[in-house]
Amino acid sequence: MRCQSKVTLRRSQPRSSRFGRRICWTSNSHSLWAKAIAGRECGNFACVDLLNRDMVAVAAWMSQQRLGEGPIDNVAAIVGGTQNIMLRFTRSGREYVFRRGPQHLRPVSNSVIVRETRVLRALADTDVPHPRFIAVCEDTSVLGDAVFYLMDPVMGFNAGSELPALHAADADIRHDMGLSMADAVARLGAVDHASLGLADFGKPDGFLDRQVPRWLAELESYAKFENYAGPDIGDVDAVAAWLSEHQPSTFSPGIMHGDYHAANVMFAPTGPQVAAIVDWEMCTIGDPLLDLGWMLATWYRPGDSPVLPNELMTAGGLATPDELVARYAHNTTRDLSDIDWYTVLACFKLGIILEGTHARAAAGLAPKEIGDVLHTATVRLFERAIATMDGAPLAPLEGKQ
Repeated sequence: MRCQSKVTLRRSQPRSSRFGRRICWTSNSHSLWAKAIAGRECGNFACVDLLNRDMVAVAAWMSQQRLGEGPIDNVAAIVGGTQNIMLRFTRSGREYVFRRGPQHLRPVSNSVIVRETRVLRALADTDVPHPRFIAVCEDTSVLGDAVFYLMDPVMGFNAGSELPALHAADADIRHDMGLSMADAVARLGAVDHASLGLADFGKPDGFLDRQVPRWLAELESYAKFENYAGPDIGDVDAVAAWLSEHQPSTFSPGIMHGDYHAANVMFAPTGPQVAAIVDWEMCTIGDPLLDLGWMLATWYRPGDSPVLPNELMTAGGLATPDELVARYAHNTTRDLSDIDWYTVLACFKLGIILEGTHARAAAGLAPKEIGDVLHTATVRLFERAIATMDGAPLAPLEGKQ
């Protein structure tokens, strides 16, 4: 049964936030104007529906957990990222970030959210930058369908969508932002996952063996989408064959973020440091070098167009991929001699994932403009894969750009 509470949502004046513009709402914000604003800010109406229906239930649950009392203030949608719903709000003088699955839940949405909380809790006493976990509600009756969790806000910004004046004006800071990303993901890969209670979090045995057949099967599954003409994305078979032929014989299992690129970290507002790695929904126990390969697959390369629209990748002054590898090597005992293989695997896997949205768009199940952008990204990723297979260097040895 849905929790009942007399707690109300208090109107506040809109103000800026590093997570996106503040949006002022009350529990009665059902007007067409309110919904239009929410559609513009959130990309859909899910945040409006949740603000109007569910935040009262969240407040009641928080009271039961002794997480403050009284009104929920300054409710704001956190824009960008995935289709998961994220909000920032204040209660009893403390700021919170709320995260749940998308408005229309997929079969695995709730389990993915719970898995995220397990990782965040495990990382609490490590040197890996991450949002601090507060509490999780696994009782789907509170919201009627979805689990959710609360975490502390991160004081930082997403460089995929914006660069503050300090970072936009200083090439040295932008250069060191990449090195900070390499540091952060190396620290993640160095964590002893078993000692943190994550020994059963994934299936590392055969992890590398599974990758090529798993993602070829995923690509073949897109044939079910009406009006999808098939994957016109490059020589998939050649990339798959090269990966199978050159696969490393062994690896040391560890925590993988699973989607490590510049849009999935928050940077400090005062310098190049990574304030937090975010969006842990693809996290597992596998080969951490794939995270470095993922970063390299999506990183700026002189003369190449960015894989995806990203403010940092087009700003100039970035560390070269060779510098990123050298920085990672300084912070790890892992053998990086096969890093080109991991880069090609990242291009292959991410490209197939993105092509799935293109296939769904052909069937009218995703916006066509998004499908087109992601299809272009897939083509670029496979071009990078082929170039890397052919022995092209990750980047010219030109130092700072």
